[in-house]
Amino acid sequence: MAEEEAVSFGVGGVGSKAVWRFGEGRLQQATLDLLAGCDVQFRRETRLDIALVKNLPIALIFLPAADIPTFIGEGRVDLGITGRDQVAEHDANLPQGEVSGVEEILDLGFGGCKLQVQVPEKGDITESKQLVGRNVVTSFTALSEAFFAGLEGAGEPKCSRTNIKYVGGSVEAACALGVADGIVDLVESGETMKAAGLKAIDTVVESTAILVKSRNTKNPIVDLILPRIRGVITAQKFVLCQYNIPRVELATASKITPGKRAPTITALEEDGWVAVSSMVEKKKIATVMDDLSKAGATDILVMNIANSRTD
Repeated sequence: MAEEEAVSFGVGGVGSKAVWRFGEGRLQQATLDLLAGCDVQFRRETRLDIALVKNLPIALIFLPAADIPTFIGEGRVDLGITGRDQVAEHDANLPQGEVSGVEEILDLGFGGCKLQVQVPEKGDITESKQLVGRNVVTSFTALSEAFFAGLEGAGEPKCSRTNIKYVGGSVEAACALGVADGIVDLVESGETMKAAGLKAIDTVVESTAILVKSRNTKNPIVDLILPRIRGVITAQKFVLCQYNIPRVELATASKITPGKRAPTITALEEDGWVAVSSMVEKKKIATVMDDLSKAGATDILVMNIANSRTD
Protein backbone atom coordinates (compact mmCIF):
# COMPACT_ATOMS: atom_id res chain seq x y z
CA MET A 1 0.00 0.00 0.00
CA ALA A 2 3.03 2.27 -0.10
CA GLU A 3 2.93 3.45 -3.69
CA GLU A 4 -0.77 3.82 -4.37
CA GLU A 5 -2.68 7.06 -4.49
CA ALA A 6 -4.92 7.97 -1.59
CA VAL A 7 -7.71 10.45 -1.12
CA SER A 8 -8.42 12.61 1.91
CA PHE A 9 -11.57 14.54 2.56
CA GLY A 10 -12.26 17.55 4.68
CA VAL A 11 -14.96 17.25 7.29
CA GLY A 12 -16.62 20.39 8.60
CA GLY A 13 -14.68 23.62 8.87
CA VAL A 14 -11.43 24.87 7.40
CA GLY A 15 -8.41 22.78 8.29
CA SER A 16 -10.47 19.78 9.36
CA LYS A 17 -9.87 16.92 6.95
CA ALA A 18 -10.48 13.21 6.77
CA VAL A 19 -8.61 10.80 4.53
CA TRP A 20 -9.80 8.06 2.21
CA ARG A 21 -7.29 5.82 0.48
CA PHE A 22 -7.61 5.10 -3.23
CA GLY A 23 -5.50 2.56 -5.08
CA GLU A 24 -5.48 1.30 -8.63
CA GLY A 25 -7.63 -1.56 -9.90
CA ARG A 26 -9.72 -3.50 -7.43
CA LEU A 27 -8.45 -1.49 -4.44
CA GLN A 28 -9.70 1.70 -6.01
CA GLN A 29 -13.01 0.08 -6.85
CA ALA A 30 -13.38 -1.27 -3.32
CA THR A 31 -12.95 2.24 -1.91
CA LEU A 32 -15.32 3.74 -4.47
CA ASP A 33 -17.92 1.14 -3.54
CA LEU A 34 -17.44 2.00 0.11
CA LEU A 35 -17.95 5.71 -0.53
CA ALA A 36 -21.02 5.02 -2.65
CA GLY A 37 -22.47 2.79 0.06
CA CYS A 38 -21.96 5.61 2.58
CA ASP A 39 -23.80 8.00 0.23
CA VAL A 40 -20.74 10.21 -0.20
CA GLN A 41 -21.48 11.81 -3.55
CA PHE A 42 -18.61 13.50 -5.38
CA ARG A 43 -17.05 14.05 -8.76
CA ARG A 44 -13.32 14.32 -9.27
CA GLU A 45 -12.21 16.47 -12.17
CA THR A 46 -9.25 15.27 -14.21
CA ARG A 47 -5.87 16.00 -12.59
CA LEU A 48 -7.41 17.76 -9.60
CA ASP A 49 -6.50 16.52 -6.12
CA ILE A 50 -9.61 17.97 -4.46
CA ALA A 51 -13.25 16.99 -4.99
CA LEU A 52 -16.16 18.54 -3.10
CA VAL A 53 -18.83 16.20 -1.77
CA LYS A 54 -22.26 17.27 -2.99
CA ASN A 55 -24.44 16.12 -0.10
CA LEU A 56 -22.17 16.52 2.95
CA PRO A 57 -19.81 19.24 4.27
CA ILE A 58 -16.80 17.22 3.12
CA ALA A 59 -13.99 17.84 0.62
CA LEU A 60 -12.05 14.88 -0.75
CA ILE A 61 -8.31 15.44 -1.06
CA PHE A 62 -6.17 12.91 -2.94
CA LEU A 63 -2.90 12.07 -1.19
CA PRO A 64 -0.12 9.48 -1.33
CA ALA A 65 -1.07 6.63 1.01
CA ALA A 66 2.15 7.02 3.01
CA ASP A 67 1.21 10.60 3.95
CA ILE A 68 -2.14 9.73 5.49
CA PRO A 69 -0.93 8.64 8.97
CA THR A 70 1.04 11.88 9.29
CA PHE A 71 -2.01 14.05 8.59
CA ILE A 72 -4.14 11.90 10.91
CA GLY A 73 -1.50 11.73 13.64
CA GLU A 74 -1.01 15.50 13.74
CA GLY A 75 -4.76 16.09 13.99
CA ARG A 76 -4.94 17.85 10.62
CA VAL A 77 -7.27 15.12 9.39
CA ASP A 78 -10.18 13.44 11.15
CA LEU A 79 -10.74 10.18 9.29
CA GLY A 80 -8.64 8.09 6.95
CA ILE A 81 -8.38 4.91 4.97
CA THR A 82 -4.88 3.57 4.47
CA GLY A 83 -2.85 0.40 4.97
CA ARG A 84 -1.99 -1.03 8.37
CA ASP A 85 1.61 -1.12 7.09
CA GLN A 86 1.61 2.66 6.63
CA VAL A 87 0.31 3.25 10.16
CA ALA A 88 2.89 0.84 11.58
CA GLU A 89 5.71 2.64 9.74
CA HIS A 90 4.45 6.01 10.99
CA ASP A 91 4.25 4.80 14.58
CA ALA A 92 7.70 3.20 14.39
CA ASN A 93 9.13 6.64 13.58
CA LEU A 94 7.67 8.28 16.69
CA PRO A 95 10.02 9.26 19.54
CA GLN A 96 10.19 6.65 22.29
CA GLY A 97 7.29 7.03 24.70
CA GLU A 98 5.17 9.23 22.42
CA VAL A 99 1.58 8.02 21.96
CA SER A 100 0.45 7.75 18.35
CA GLY A 101 -2.24 10.18 17.24
CA VAL A 102 -3.54 7.56 14.80
CA GLU A 103 -6.28 5.26 16.11
CA GLU A 104 -7.39 2.20 14.14
CA ILE A 105 -11.18 1.91 14.03
CA LEU A 106 -12.05 -0.87 11.60
CA ASP A 107 -10.45 -3.51 9.39
CA LEU A 108 -12.04 -2.95 5.97
CA GLY A 109 -11.30 -6.41 4.65
CA PHE A 110 -9.63 -5.50 1.35
CA GLY A 111 -6.13 -4.63 0.17
CA GLY A 112 -4.51 -7.54 1.99
CA CYS A 113 -0.71 -7.82 1.66
CA LYS A 114 2.43 -8.59 3.68
CA LEU A 115 5.58 -6.63 4.38
CA GLN A 116 8.15 -9.36 3.86
CA VAL A 117 11.89 -9.93 3.93
CA GLN A 118 12.92 -11.12 0.46
CA VAL A 119 16.25 -12.48 -0.73
CA PRO A 120 17.59 -13.88 -4.03
CA GLU A 121 16.05 -17.27 -4.70
CA LYS A 122 19.33 -18.75 -5.87
CA GLY A 123 21.36 -17.33 -2.99
CA ASP A 124 22.47 -18.99 0.24
CA ILE A 125 20.40 -16.84 2.62
CA THR A 126 17.48 -18.74 4.17
CA GLU A 127 16.91 -16.85 7.45
CA SER A 128 16.55 -13.15 8.25
CA LYS A 129 19.32 -13.30 10.85
CA GLN A 130 21.77 -14.03 8.01
CA LEU A 131 21.12 -10.48 6.73
CA VAL A 132 22.37 -8.92 9.97
CA GLY A 133 25.34 -6.71 9.16
CA ARG A 134 24.52 -6.69 5.44
CA ASN A 135 22.71 -4.27 3.11
CA VAL A 136 18.91 -4.25 3.14
CA VAL A 137 16.88 -1.95 0.87
CA THR A 138 13.32 -0.87 1.68
CA SER A 139 10.86 2.01 1.66
CA PHE A 140 9.83 1.01 5.22
CA THR A 141 13.01 2.00 7.02
CA ALA A 142 11.58 2.38 10.54
CA LEU A 143 9.86 -1.01 10.55
CA SER A 144 12.92 -2.65 9.00
CA GLU A 145 15.31 -1.10 11.52
CA ALA A 146 13.10 -2.24 14.39
CA PHE A 147 12.82 -5.75 12.92
CA PHE A 148 16.56 -6.22 12.42
CA ALA A 149 17.40 -4.58 15.74
CA GLY A 150 15.75 -7.61 17.34
CA LEU A 151 18.03 -9.90 15.34
CA GLU A 152 21.32 -8.07 15.73
CA GLY A 153 23.65 -10.06 17.89
CA ALA A 154 22.13 -13.36 16.73
CA GLY A 155 24.07 -13.39 13.45
CA GLU A 156 27.75 -13.33 12.57
CA PRO A 157 29.63 -11.26 13.41
CA LYS A 158 27.82 -10.65 16.66
CA CYS A 159 26.43 -7.21 17.46
CA SER A 160 26.92 -5.92 13.90
CA ARG A 161 24.43 -3.34 12.63
CA THR A 162 22.32 -4.02 9.56
CA ASN A 163 22.68 -1.33 6.89
CA ILE A 164 19.12 -0.24 6.06
CA LYS A 165 18.92 1.84 2.87
CA TYR A 166 15.85 3.75 1.67
CA VAL A 167 14.50 3.35 -1.87
CA GLY A 168 11.12 4.83 -2.77
CA GLY A 169 10.23 2.52 -5.65
CA SER A 170 11.31 -0.59 -7.58
CA VAL A 171 12.68 -2.08 -4.38
CA GLU A 172 12.59 -5.57 -5.92
CA ALA A 173 15.39 -4.57 -8.35
CA ALA A 174 17.88 -3.75 -5.59
CA CYS A 175 19.34 -7.26 -5.24
CA ALA A 176 19.75 -7.80 -8.98
CA LEU A 177 21.53 -4.44 -9.27
CA GLY A 178 23.93 -5.32 -6.47
CA VAL A 179 22.65 -2.61 -4.13
CA ALA A 180 21.30 -5.00 -1.49
CA ASP A 181 21.69 -8.50 -0.09
CA GLY A 182 17.99 -8.52 0.74
CA ILE A 183 14.94 -6.29 0.70
CA VAL A 184 11.87 -5.57 2.82
CA ASP A 185 8.87 -4.83 0.63
CA LEU A 186 5.12 -5.26 0.30
CA VAL A 187 3.90 -8.46 -1.32
CA GLU A 188 0.35 -9.17 -2.45
CA SER A 189 0.40 -12.16 -4.80
CA GLY A 190 4.18 -12.63 -4.89
CA GLU A 191 4.33 -12.68 -8.69
CA THR A 192 6.45 -9.53 -8.93
CA MET A 193 8.99 -10.93 -6.48
CA LYS A 194 9.17 -14.26 -8.30
CA ALA A 195 9.75 -12.42 -11.57
CA ALA A 196 12.62 -10.57 -9.89
CA GLY A 197 14.15 -13.88 -8.71
CA LEU A 198 13.30 -13.30 -5.05
CA LYS A 199 11.80 -15.47 -2.31
CA ALA A 200 10.20 -14.59 1.04
CA ILE A 201 11.98 -15.71 4.21
CA ASP A 202 10.12 -13.69 6.86
CA THR A 203 7.10 -11.44 7.44
CA VAL A 204 7.48 -8.12 9.25
CA VAL A 205 3.84 -6.95 9.17
CA GLU A 206 0.60 -8.34 7.77
CA SER A 207 -1.48 -5.54 6.31
CA THR A 208 -4.95 -4.72 5.03
CA ALA A 209 -6.90 -1.54 4.37
CA ILE A 210 -8.06 -0.01 7.64
CA LEU A 211 -10.18 2.90 8.77
CA VAL A 212 -8.31 5.24 11.10
CA LYS A 213 -9.15 8.47 12.87
CA SER A 214 -7.31 11.18 14.70
CA ARG A 215 -7.16 10.29 18.38
CA ASN A 216 -8.08 13.88 19.29
CA THR A 217 -10.82 14.55 16.76
CA LYS A 218 -14.05 16.10 18.04
CA ASN A 219 -15.67 16.70 14.66
CA PRO A 220 -19.37 15.72 14.82
CA ILE A 221 -19.36 14.51 11.19
CA VAL A 222 -17.12 11.63 12.29
CA ASP A 223 -19.99 10.22 14.34
CA LEU A 224 -22.17 10.32 11.22
CA ILE A 225 -19.65 8.70 8.88
CA LEU A 226 -18.40 5.88 11.13
CA PRO A 227 -21.74 4.01 11.42
CA ARG A 228 -22.21 4.32 7.66
CA ILE A 229 -18.83 2.72 7.01
CA ARG A 230 -19.45 -0.07 9.52
CA GLY A 231 -22.83 -0.72 7.91
CA VAL A 232 -21.38 -1.01 4.42
CA ILE A 233 -18.53 -3.30 5.54
CA THR A 234 -20.97 -5.55 7.40
CA ALA A 235 -23.22 -5.67 4.34
CA GLN A 236 -20.27 -6.72 2.19
CA LYS A 237 -19.40 -9.61 4.52
CA PHE A 238 -22.91 -10.98 5.04
CA VAL A 239 -25.90 -12.13 3.01
CA LEU A 240 -29.52 -12.57 4.09
CA CYS A 241 -30.63 -16.20 4.11
CA GLN A 242 -34.37 -16.96 4.16
CA TYR A 243 -35.97 -20.38 4.31
CA ASN A 244 -38.98 -22.37 5.51
CA ILE A 245 -38.62 -25.24 7.96
CA PRO A 246 -40.80 -27.45 10.16
CA ARG A 247 -41.04 -25.97 13.66
CA VAL A 248 -39.77 -29.22 15.18
CA GLU A 249 -36.48 -28.68 13.32
CA LEU A 250 -36.22 -25.00 14.25
CA ALA A 251 -33.69 -25.54 17.06
CA THR A 252 -31.35 -27.37 14.67
CA ALA A 253 -31.77 -24.73 11.97
CA SER A 254 -31.13 -21.90 14.44
CA LYS A 255 -27.76 -23.43 15.31
CA ILE A 256 -26.89 -23.43 11.60
CA THR A 257 -28.03 -19.81 11.10
CA PRO A 258 -27.76 -18.04 14.48
CA GLY A 259 -27.62 -14.61 12.82
CA LYS A 260 -25.82 -11.55 14.18
CA ARG A 261 -28.02 -11.58 17.28
CA ALA A 262 -30.79 -14.11 16.64
CA PRO A 263 -32.74 -15.33 13.59
CA THR A 264 -36.08 -13.71 12.73
CA ILE A 265 -38.85 -16.31 12.91
CA THR A 266 -42.35 -15.94 11.44
CA ALA A 267 -45.20 -18.45 11.61
CA LEU A 268 -46.55 -19.64 8.25
CA GLU A 269 -50.19 -20.27 7.38
CA GLU A 270 -49.36 -23.96 7.13
CA ASP A 271 -49.46 -25.53 10.59
CA GLY A 272 -46.14 -26.68 11.98
CA TRP A 273 -44.01 -24.55 9.65
CA VAL A 274 -42.08 -21.31 10.18
CA ALA A 275 -40.15 -18.91 7.98
CA VAL A 276 -36.66 -17.92 9.10
CA SER A 277 -34.51 -14.92 8.11
CA SER A 278 -30.90 -14.70 9.24
CA MET A 279 -27.66 -12.94 8.33
CA VAL A 280 -24.96 -15.40 7.28
CA GLU A 281 -21.30 -14.81 6.46
CA LYS A 282 -20.99 -14.73 2.69
CA LYS A 283 -17.98 -17.04 2.65
CA LYS A 284 -19.94 -19.72 4.54
CA ILE A 285 -23.25 -19.58 2.67
CA ALA A 286 -22.76 -22.65 0.45
CA THR A 287 -22.07 -24.91 3.44
CA VAL A 288 -24.94 -23.33 5.37
CA MET A 289 -27.36 -24.06 2.53
CA ASP A 290 -26.18 -27.69 2.43
CA ASP A 291 -26.70 -28.05 6.18
CA LEU A 292 -30.15 -26.42 6.05
CA SER A 293 -31.26 -28.81 3.31
CA LYS A 294 -30.15 -31.77 5.41
CA ALA A 295 -32.11 -30.34 8.37
CA GLY A 296 -35.32 -30.25 6.32
CA ALA A 297 -35.39 -26.61 5.20
CA THR A 298 -37.09 -25.74 1.90
CA ASP A 299 -37.41 -22.64 -0.29
CA ILE A 300 -33.94 -21.48 0.71
CA LEU A 301 -33.21 -18.02 -0.68
CA VAL A 302 -30.03 -15.94 -0.44
CA MET A 303 -30.04 -12.18 -0.99
CA ASN A 304 -27.32 -9.56 -1.01
CA ILE A 305 -27.44 -6.81 1.60
CA ALA A 306 -26.93 -3.27 0.29
CA ASN A 307 -26.38 -1.72 3.73
CA SER A 308 -26.96 -2.49 7.38
CA ARG A 309 -26.99 -1.17 10.92
CA THR A 310 -26.55 -4.15 13.22
CA ASP A 311 -24.79 -2.72 16.28
